[in-house]
Amino acid sequence: MTGVETRSVSRDSLFLLASVQVEQQSEAHRVRVRNLSDGGMMAEGNLFVKRGNRLEIELRNIGKVPGSVAWVQDNRFGIAFDTEIDSQRARQQSAPDQTSQIIKPTGSWAHRAPATPDPKTMRKV
Repeated sequence: MTGVETRSVSRDSLFLLASVQVEQQSEAHRVRVRNLSDGGMMAEGNLFVKRGNRLEIELRNIGKVPGSVAWVQDNRFGIAFDTEIDSQRARQQSAPDQTSQIIKPTGSWAHRAPATPDPKTMRKV
């Protein structure tokens, strides 16, 4: 790797556990979350995944988040979330009465170009 940072989203290094369910498998696996950002995470665990696998991750204080495997190296793998989350919530202490919920994809501007401007509202120069 070079010394140049190529990531467009900041991420937090931390150590917490999460539950991962790989597409079309009934069994959930416990993994260690090594770093976490609003758009994805790096996990470490003893489960077989390959790039492109769809999965669902259950994170503390956030709930179930759908995503896909972006890369795999040994027992570590990167996950790209379908929609952005508030990664700082995972660092907070768990609320005792909180229930898990599935986060529905709503779109993200994190890696997309902005919408084309409306020609009617543009100023002519």
